[in-house]
Amino acid sequence: MNTLRNKVSLIGRVGQKPEIKPVGNDYSLTRFSIAINEGYKDKNGQWKENTTWHNVMAWGKTAERITKIVEKGQEVMIEGKIVNKSYEKDGEKRYSTDIEVLDFLLLSSKNQDNLDTINK
Repeated sequence: MNTLRNKVSLIGRVGQKPEIKPVGNDYSLTRFSIAINEGYKDKNGQWKENTTWHNVMAWGKTAERITKIVEKGQEVMIEGKIVNKSYEKDGEKRYSTDIEVLDFLLLSSKNQDNLDTINK
């Protein structure tokens, strides 16, 4: 039951090509963002679109897989958990919220050639 307490599923488009970075001797980390578009009607009945950006991070083998196959503009489904952090910068306390990827699924390809290569 504890696995249901902090679980997030998001579907969105990747904002930039994920890049992997080593963290210490044993870990690797990738960071990127995804955009989620939602449509709604305003008070005048006109359709509007709202885009929300989410910071995403992945560790280890998941980070390596993401870096190999995910490109800017592709649609992905992310399953993970919310990670809140606080830090100090210039004497001011700041906060950040990231989504830590536990699993992902590539839903579309920016171009079909990439998708065909991934599926081989």
